[in-house]
Amino acid sequence: MSFTLRSLFIVAFGSLFCTAAWGQNTAEGDHPPALLPLASEPAPKIVAYAPLAEPLARGVAIIPFRTENLRIMPVFGTAAAQVSPRLGHLHVTVDHWPGGWAHTSVDPVIVNALAPGPHKVLLEIADPTHKIMTSTTVDFVAPQRKADEQHAH
Repeated sequence: MSFTLRSLFIVAFGSLFCTAAWGQNTAEGDHPPALLPLASEPAPKIVAYAPLAEPLARGVAIIPFRTENLRIMPVFGTAAAQVSPRLGHLHVTVDHWPGGWAHTSVDPVIVNALAPGPHKVLLEIADPTHKIMTSTTVDFVAPQRKADEQHAH
């Protein structure tokens, strides 16, 4: 029983000490804010990979990508464009369609129901105000599917 009370006292005291120390340091300004004003940072880059073969055989393009010098997040507006590390999202356009979408996560880009044949997916890095910073295009060919595979789920 005394072991349990002693352990509980140590945890409670530690929590109180850490909370007081954290509040003291943040009040004194010893810690930087979570987001810093944007300074001179290297330009963002995007690296996209070929779609995964198995889903592509079913007419689904799963396109893995990575970014450098930019974090993909669902944030928008002029204030978000001024923070460091740099924040942004992707604009995705398929086969020069007039419409596209904003991709706001680090998950692969997924395009469904592709017809057999050649396709182009344009991936543009945009800042939180939708200003395009850089881009890359992924070219690939969706293979012809057998009639029974087209209706299988």
